[in-house]
Amino acid sequence: MSEDWVMLVYRVPREPSTPRIAIWRKLRKYGAYQLTDGVVLLPASARTREQLEWVAEDAVSAGGSGEVWSAAPTNPAEFERIRAELQLARGAEYAEIVVEAQQAEDHADPAKQLGVLRRRFREVTRRDHFPTESRETARQALRTLADRLLETEPARPS
Repeated sequence: MSEDWVMLVYRVPREPSTPRIAIWRKLRKYGAYQLTDGVVLLPASARTREQLEWVAEDAVSAGGSGEVWSAAPTNPAEFERIRAELQLARGAEYAEIVVEAQQAEDHADPAKQLGVLRRRFREVTRRDHFPTESRETARQALRTLADRLLETEPARPS
């Protein structure tokens, strides 16, 4: 992965709060790194550029401003620091999935819980721009849960 980033610089009026909250949720969903208030970064790709362009349009539609820029750190250590922070954040999300998968059989409806966890896993992988071993650990925890549920599933009459 290159060290290039796409950067969104935006401002949204405080009131009404609905557009500001919607923008915050989208940026979280995309896995954006908040450099400072109103400035976020995503690793550069056609998809992430488009995502931030949409958010910029949302900011303008809400009566604010939004500009999308290409960016690159002048210091490689900055890239590594931001990447490590993003990996740590996604790793924490994957760890929650692992714990919940290990406890899912105690859930009222373990099969339904597996579906919920699989959806969350897909959501996290969409914003996981720098995958680590934690992604595979979570994937394996979901496979293990699915296998255990299949083993305990009552036999269906023929």
